Amino acid sequence: MRVKFVAGNWKMNGNRASNEALLTDLVPLLAGISGVESVICPPFVYLQQVLSLIGGTKTALGAQDLCQFGNGAYTGGVSAAMLKDSGCSHVIVGHSERRALFGETDALVAEKFAVAREAGLVPVLCVGETLAERESGATEKVVDRQLQAVMQRCGAAALRDAVVAYEPVWAIGTGKTATPEQAQAVHAFIRGRVAAADAAVAAEVRIVYGGSVKAANAEQLFAMADIDGGLIGGAALVAGEFAAICRAAAQKH
Repeated sequence: MRVKFVAGNWKMNGNRASNEALLTDLVPLLAGISGVESVICPPFVYLQQVLSLIGGTKTALGAQDLCQFGNGAYTGGVSAAMLKDSGCSHVIVGHSERRALFGETDALVAEKFAVAREAGLVPVLCVGETLAERESGATEKVVDRQLQAVMQRCGAAALRDAVVAYEPVWAIGTGKTATPEQAQAVHAFIRGRVAAADAAVAAEVRIVYGGSVKAANAEQLFAMADIDGGLIGGAALVAGEFAAICRAAAQKH
């Protein structure tokens, strides 16, 4: 059985005082939850602070992005090697905000996925459609294009130790959430596309949902056969909410 996975993406939020307050409350709550892999993904500048607060616990450290280049003359970039050296085990690649606001292409996301794996990081690959794309019936076409870019660059086997996060853009930070049935349909489609290349990998890859997940809807979402956890945004900034989401995931382990 696939171990459930829940990652908290803090996005560009937090300060040293609020981070410490949040994790002081959250760490003891997560300590009592088994059967779920939890990861905290703060902004780059707080990686070391967060590591100092979660170090020695079951909760892992992740980054929200990385540079596609190695160390060198790339001012403002943070390499995969630097993330690994800073204590990260995971990194988010291809988040919809990176694609929409920073112009990241499918090819660039695939390259970032590749360099993350080469450095020994677990990539959390985000895929998903906009509202216009969903309304035009293009959801599967968009998701498949984003997924295939990575499989063509790295091979289907590269997904075995990765995480795929389906995040419908129209449900991120809007309060709108795909119904469990809508999310399950896309998750099943993703697993099917991976299975077309490698059935064994498809059975193992964890596919998580991201899009206004909260304690109130987590149990229903995680009950779906192909939803293996969540990529959590706003609710990850509230200790009780994030812990409740992890608890819901653990119950479905």
